[in-house]
Amino acid sequence: MKKLAFLIVVSLLMACQQQDAGRHKLGTAQGDLGNGYFLNPILGGDYPDPTIMREGNDYYMTHSSFDYVPGLVVFHSTDLVNWQPISFALRRYLGSIWAPDICKHGDRYYIYFTVAHPSGRMNFVTYADSPYGPWSDPIDLKVGNIDPGHAVGEDGSRWIFLSAGQRARLSDDGLSIVPGSLEKVYEGWIYPSEWVTEGMCLEGPKMRKIGDYFYYLNAEGGTAGPPTSHMVVAARSKSINGPWENSPYNPIIRTWKRSERWWSKGHGSLIDTPEGNWWIIYHAYENNFTSLGRQTLLEPVKWTKDGWFVASSGTAIERPLKKPLPSEERIDRRSKLGEFRIGLDWKFYKDFDTSRFEVNQGELILQAQGDSPGTSSPIMCVAGEHAYEIEVEIEKDEHTTAGLVLYYNSNFYAGMGFNQQRTLRFRQSILRTASRHEGGNHLWLRLRNDYQVLTGAYSYDGINWIQESWGLEMSGYNHNTLYEFQSMLPALYAAGEGKVKFKNFKYTSL
Repeated sequence: MKKLAFLIVVSLLMACQQQDAGRHKLGTAQGDLGNGYFLNPILGGDYPDPTIMREGNDYYMTHSSFDYVPGLVVFHSTDLVNWQPISFALRRYLGSIWAPDICKHGDRYYIYFTVAHPSGRMNFVTYADSPYGPWSDPIDLKVGNIDPGHAVGEDGSRWIFLSAGQRARLSDDGLSIVPGSLEKVYEGWIYPSEWVTEGMCLEGPKMRKIGDYFYYLNAEGGTAGPPTSHMVVAARSKSINGPWENSPYNPIIRTWKRSERWWSKGHGSLIDTPEGNWWIIYHAYENNFTSLGRQTLLEPVKWTKDGWFVASSGTAIERPLKKPLPSEERIDRRSKLGEFRIGLDWKFYKDFDTSRFEVNQGELILQAQGDSPGTSSPIMCVAGEHAYEIEVEIEKDEHTTAGLVLYYNSNFYAGMGFNQQRTLRFRQSILRTASRHEGGNHLWLRLRNDYQVLTGAYSYDGINWIQESWGLEMSGYNHNTLYEFQSMLPALYAAGEGKVKFKNFKYTSL
């Protein structure tokens, strides 16, 4: 285990706060810097509502997956900074997946989660004998509210705590709710009325038994909207049954002003190391880059003499690892995107049909469907950087169109594709033809996302590129404008009839 220590790099923090939060000199660096330090985010891009557990020297984490399937990707780490996907728990679309909680009880691993839309908000559970899976089919707990958090009482009883300060008793196997047990147990921490938030929005409960106390973390203020909306608050009790005493140090995590780099910070979970150090993991939007979605951040906490905990800083810019990790342990997941690891790096929009695709030695063959990117259920990955290029070689059947887009949802996407005669341009979901080409059914396409300015190019050989004349600015493609909690993800689409072969996918940081 790489021991995590505490250090606040004040000069770097001040420099970051003084610069433009979107284009400071740190650029798109994130995670393990290779010199014994790491820089937030530890998972850049759309990794919201993190939930984490530790077993010995191993950490496991998952996130909300919303409308993407396979969903509930489980990540593994041994140092809290370097993470690799190892499994996924959901193979079919149930609705938008919100705020899971991963835990182990006895010999089983569990993920509790909310399904929102299209049939209302309900809570489910899936389980496995290993975090590497396979995971069970989801089980409907038949209880409402959102954001289930698992807890075990001092008498061994099992519970899920839910939004609005409610909880329900779980059966001994954790797979059903005891009828009639839903009750309200907590009113939340009342923040000053002049604070600008989305509303109270008491949600995201996470429970930890530490020493004599149960520590009860919640999110308040709403998860998006104004930069100062979200926060993490804490309460404690010596019994799982309360009463709950609010921390005098609330809020533990919050964005205090819009000039900060991280906006709407909240939804926190406590995690300890084998050496006894404590950290809090949470999510936030990045100032000027809300189109990336909520990213996963990490910062240390310290315990006070009166038995509470506080965050060591308000921004969590940089912290040291004990020593640099070997380079082979610092694998950039984006370097594996060309392998088309579906379910680990790549996911579909609302529709996962294993008969629709085939992956073989870095080639993805995808059956076309629908008549546009919006109806094709494209396959997507997370980039999570301010500036990057993606390119791919495409061979398609005669009666298909195919392309490379940045995708928010079925109504909002931007990028390019091609038919036999012309390249295609998409802005919002509006189709326009662009250049006439001579590649027939075989082209290379490239998109450049340069600080949210999108441009495109095509090639006949993957070496010599022809720049398209169009360009667009896409910072407005975010949840505050469009709702649904999605983000702009690189996507490959195949529409029409027939099949499309994608190969030589390349991701380049700029």
